[in-house]
Amino acid sequence: MTVTASAPRNQHDAAAPPAAPASGAPAHAGSSTKLELPPLKLGNLTVDVPVVLAPMAGITNKAFRRLCREYGGGLYVAEMVTSRALVERNEKSMRIISHDEDEEVRSVQLYGVDPKTVGAAVRLLVEEDRADHIDLNFGCPVPKVTRKGGGSALPWKTGLFESIIRAATTEAAKGEIPLTIKMRKGVTEDHLTFLDAGRIARDYGVAAVTLHGRTTGQFYSGQADWSAIKELREALPDVPVLGNGDIWTAEDAVRMVRETGVDGVVVGRGCQGRPWLFGDLQAAFDGRDTRFTPTLTEVGETFYRHAELLIDYFGNEEQALRDIRKHVAWYFKGYMVGGELRAAMATVGTLEQLRHLLDQLNPEAGYPGADAEGPRGRAGSPKRPALPDGWLDSRELNAEHQAMIAAAESDVSGG
Repeated sequence: MTVTASAPRNQHDAAAPPAAPASGAPAHAGSSTKLELPPLKLGNLTVDVPVVLAPMAGITNKAFRRLCREYGGGLYVAEMVTSRALVERNEKSMRIISHDEDEEVRSVQLYGVDPKTVGAAVRLLVEEDRADHIDLNFGCPVPKVTRKGGGSALPWKTGLFESIIRAATTEAAKGEIPLTIKMRKGVTEDHLTFLDAGRIARDYGVAAVTLHGRTTGQFYSGQADWSAIKELREALPDVPVLGNGDIWTAEDAVRMVRETGVDGVVVGRGCQGRPWLFGDLQAAFDGRDTRFTPTLTEVGETFYRHAELLIDYFGNEEQALRDIRKHVAWYFKGYMVGGELRAAMATVGTLEQLRHLLDQLNPEAGYPGADAEGPRGRAGSPKRPALPDGWLDSRELNAEHQAMIAAAESDVSGG
């Protein structure tokens, strides 16, 4: 059966979400020529708008996914969940893989370093009908993950990587669930893995491969290397390749497709505080140059609705308001909001308090243009990757690393 993942709403639809910002003049002078990019095919899934929301720890829960889905079509992936924690039915992990009833494609991303545990996690998702799409994380650069040999460090160990891919694809195939992978270029520029990993994944039947054009050592600093994405696209002509890294606007996505030839784009940090970016992306892929240009009041209303949805997700107002605090800088980037008001929103404790603070926003403040776009959050700086001792000495696991992997599965959600 084919499931179509799409949301045709746009800024002109009567059915647009109540808090959707109004559209104004195009925010960019982008080309109105429609990209000749077909829908993204992932096994039995068809994603009409070839855009994927990257799983982000503490961000891409049900609340944020709903906001994004209401603006544009695409595939919306839940936060990364650790395979062992899922198999053990950890309460937090089970909440992470939960989906709204109207999410047409239930997409889950798994992290793991032990083939048996990863296979067991995929089996659980398949046998209990908890996912329509599964992604494996080989791209996380966070030290708590890589120092255990996981995330973007793992593909360096070719045999281990192959064993995980084999276990996961075998279990996913039993339920005809498309399985994809997300990875980085490699650990460092001297220890690249993306071509080997891509070919291994292709050979075991993955439905698509996503490449973030940075190494582990780069973290999120500098610029993503789109030339590596193009190289992977050319090396794997028989499997969809998706590009990730430095997509801040719809124009960036169009440029990536034209420069690299990818089958679709994966958007991470660029949509933080900007769920309407998916409306811009759908417009761009439809050949329209209309863009969302929300006023400060409209941003405030979306922020408030995000908080309400978080209360529904956590079932706890206090926890939800703690969670919304980290979104303040992202939502109000570039807008004229005083330091005291920003600080108050970043410490807000109740929905009533938040409403009072948002009522203080300048109702005449319009869209600030490029100041509201671009990189979000702290990119950090290049750093020496945190790795197990001797990890880069060989591409094969030694006895010490094998023992470490056997014990390394722990409750690491997100990343």
